[in-house]
Amino acid sequence: MTRGFRLILLSLLLLCAGLTNPARAEVIVSFYSHDFGDRFPHAFVVLRGKIDATDEVIDANYGFTASSVSPAILFGSVKGEVQVSKPDYIAKSDHQFDVIVDDATFARLMTKVAEWRDRKQPSYSLNKRNCVHFVMELAEAVGLKVNRKSKLFKKPKSFLIEVKELNPKLQ
Repeated sequence: MTRGFRLILLSLLLLCAGLTNPARAEVIVSFYSHDFGDRFPHAFVVLRGKIDATDEVIDANYGFTASSVSPAILFGSVKGEVQVSKPDYIAKSDHQFDVIVDDATFARLMTKVAEWRDRKQPSYSLNKRNCVHFVMELAEAVGLKVNRKSKLFKKPKSFLIEVKELNPKLQ
């Protein structure tokens, strides 16, 4: 056997070995914003993929908003809730960036979602606990750098652009 033939054979064997290894499961966390309007939340995440340990397929989304939008949100805390958006709302929203997470990071993310879902009411505050604050904490849970003193907590798109700027790997 010639040396060249052995290299080709070895390359083919390595290629075949790589093809038989199962694909690594992962979840993609997509961060979205929606320009202001009468539908909420204005910042949210979409999760799609598969959990490696269980092969569970993930297709979910989460945002945080006031349970009832009224002038009361301008004067203090009101009842808040984690909401799931419909596909048409997601399609009309602005996709900002994606982060691929492993099982452990996905678990931290879901713990944070549950924490916001289970908060004592009233849990929504336009100035302290709104949809952007929620997404900021999810960004931290997936390992992104955020500006906790940002002046953009009422500007979802601008806030997520700021997060992208703080995390050059997202560029």
